[in-house]
Amino acid sequence: MNRISWNQYFMAQSHLLALRSTCTRLRVGATIVRDKRIIAGGYNGSVTGQTHCIDDGCYVIDNHCIRTIHAEVNAILQCAKFGVQTDGAEIYVTHFPCVHCTKAIIQSGIKALYYAEDYKNHPYAIEILEKANVKVQKVELEDITTYFQDFGGKK
Repeated sequence: MNRISWNQYFMAQSHLLALRSTCTRLRVGATIVRDKRIIAGGYNGSVTGQTHCIDDGCYVIDNHCIRTIHAEVNAILQCAKFGVQTDGAEIYVTHFPCVHCTKAIIQSGIKALYYAEDYKNHPYAIEILEKANVKVQKVELEDITTYFQDFGGKK
């Protein structure tokens, strides 16, 4: 029986989280992991209890939707809200993070960033990740549906 790798498993979780996104411009998911255990997840969407972009459209100023909290920050804030330590954790994100999310990742003490898709990879984000000694790795998420075939019809 084939098993997906830990990186594929956590990246698949991030892709699943992205399906909850309320952003109409890009669906992003993030999973924070420590010691091979998921400690938080986030997706890009509006502030709790507020209007969502899928309902009223994006609130764009200077080509950025100010209504949306990015997935990475949502996951980090979930840790803060529930008192879960992020120092030394890893984050799996469906897309390379923006500069602001990169700063939050570094500031929260996350030691490794795994991402599936390049997305406007800003040179400054790359630079500060290197200077902060955050491991950065692109994870190819192969079609995991082939793994589900191993379980089809078996009891």
